[in-house]
Amino acid sequence: MNLDLAGKHALVCGGSQGIGRAAGIELARLGADVTLLARSREPLEAALAELPVVHATQQHAYIAVDMRDHAALRAKVEATINAPKPVQILINNTGGPPGGLAENAKVEEFAEAFQQHLIANQVLLQTVLPGMRVSGYGRIVNVISTSVKEPIRNLGVSNTIRGAVASWSKTLAAELGQYGITVNNVLPGYTKTQRLDQILGDRTKATGKSVDDISKAMLASVPLGRFADAAEIANVIAFLASPAAAYVNGINVPVDGGRTLSL
Repeated sequence: MNLDLAGKHALVCGGSQGIGRAAGIELARLGADVTLLARSREPLEAALAELPVVHATQQHAYIAVDMRDHAALRAKVEATINAPKPVQILINNTGGPPGGLAENAKVEEFAEAFQQHLIANQVLLQTVLPGMRVSGYGRIVNVISTSVKEPIRNLGVSNTIRGAVASWSKTLAAELGQYGITVNNVLPGYTKTQRLDQILGDRTKATGKSVDDISKAMLASVPLGRFADAAEIANVIAFLASPAAAYVNGINVPVDGGRTLSL
């Protein structure tokens, strides 16, 4: 199986922590030059220091920018890839919106999430796509949510926006396949990240139950009976980014321990 990413440049969003950080490490292990993108410089520097170097020419970097500032996002990514160093692998990964019922969400909450997720993804796509076409290699992996198959209770805004990103991705898969560029979605289940801590905290406040009780209730729906490690999600991301996945295009891949009941 060809998993070699030597000579490839991967841009990993949300790369300072959680699934993004784990994905950056795994892509670097496979030989890619990795650029981590996130909002805060200090966590990025710490994550950058963890990226392995497996061959002499491999170079890693980071971009500190707020995904909601689309002009700055485009400019900073353009500056990086015009080094010249085109991006062949784009990992779209952004923290989810706060929890709550859809009926109670303000219009501004939907608009902000749409800008931070789908519109930021579109900005990045248009910035890196010319380099993918020229280099003859392109992999776009969107880290979204199992909610695109089964909406998750009390995540009304997130369910809505994640669904929009999934439809965007499927559309792009059909458009870009002719160039050998694949577009796929990874749907993490309950994963040990800051996002899970946020969800547990929200549910504790909403119900008055303990974190332990809420965790047990969540895991009752997971056949494997545990939360995932971020590295387990990263392994699937890395496969989809590799030459071995060249004929995998336009799919949703749940990595959830079997929790999602739909096919």
